[in-house]
Amino acid sequence: MVEAQTWTTRRGSNPRLETDQVIDIPATPTSDLRNNSGIAIKISSLISPNLLTATIILSWYLSNIGVLLLNKYLLSFYGYRYPIFLTMLHMISCSLYSFIAIHSLELVPPQQILSRRQFLKIFALCLIFCFSVVCGNTSLRYLPVSFNQAIGATTPFFTAVFAFLIICKKESAEVYLALLPVVFGIVLASNSEPLFHLFGFLVCVGSTAGRALKSVVQGILLSNEAEKLHSMNLLLYMAPMAALILLPVTLYIEGNVLGVTLEKAKEDLYIVFLLVGNATVAYLVNLTNFLVTKHTSALTLQVLGNAKAAVAAVVSVLIFRNPVTIMGMTGFAVTIMGVVAYSEAKKRSRGAAPH
Repeated sequence: MVEAQTWTTRRGSNPRLETDQVIDIPATPTSDLRNNSGIAIKISSLISPNLLTATIILSWYLSNIGVLLLNKYLLSFYGYRYPIFLTMLHMISCSLYSFIAIHSLELVPPQQILSRRQFLKIFALCLIFCFSVVCGNTSLRYLPVSFNQAIGATTPFFTAVFAFLIICKKESAEVYLALLPVVFGIVLASNSEPLFHLFGFLVCVGSTAGRALKSVVQGILLSNEAEKLHSMNLLLYMAPMAALILLPVTLYIEGNVLGVTLEKAKEDLYIVFLLVGNATVAYLVNLTNFLVTKHTSALTLQVLGNAKAAVAAVVSVLIFRNPVTIMGMTGFAVTIMGVVAYSEAKKRSRGAAPH
């Protein structure tokens, strides 16, 4: 899944349009919700709060970077060229683990879908979600993780564009100016990327735009307070829908992928370990996103996310040794600085807005 590459996004200005990795994470839960987290509260009582927070942040980094690297290894180096089926496995994994986390571990209170209208809204979000995740995984077949992360960092640009086009949301001039280096950095990185692949670039841009569109559409469709779902409950309902949507798509496009996978497993059991591990880490991306926000804040998640793309790029270069250029690294750095400038401009804009 994953919006595994995953799948990195940045916060927008409108609280209803805020975006996170893979599944949108709400602001820090209230004390009542914290007290309802049965397993979490027991763990918190065993170790110090600072150590727990540091462990959660480290887990978030490892899961985010891990799913990117595992996807890249499977799709490019191991030769398992079935990104749609891989995404479907991620969705099945998220369905199973979400059910356990909510109904067995009681990390958050369960919520129900209240109406057919709400179901259709969630289904619409699911379609956009599937498009984004499949495009993200497909791009890893053709692009190095470092370049993939650079493109993913442009999510704020697409969020601002869709917010303007769909709901006529206008930002301040300072915010729009901060987006210029975000786009300019990608232009620099693209022109100097040694492993540039046009199709891979286009589907990665599609994935990034899909994440931004999902955040905007979610703010519209689930704006009713009665229809809002906690991120983990939303994942519980979206994941099985996504798996059902992707099943006929993978059978039509990727053929007898299940039979091929079983044959590979007979020859090499390592593929089973890779697929199960990959699908598990894909869920951990969503779980640790929630936990980081719960134990810190949404702003901390945003700051950590700005650095994660750079860390993932460096780690991928060290592991896969894909060639990089000075101009490419400069472009990536410009994009990251643009994202930071954008975040700061958004904070100032919110602070200056009348209450």
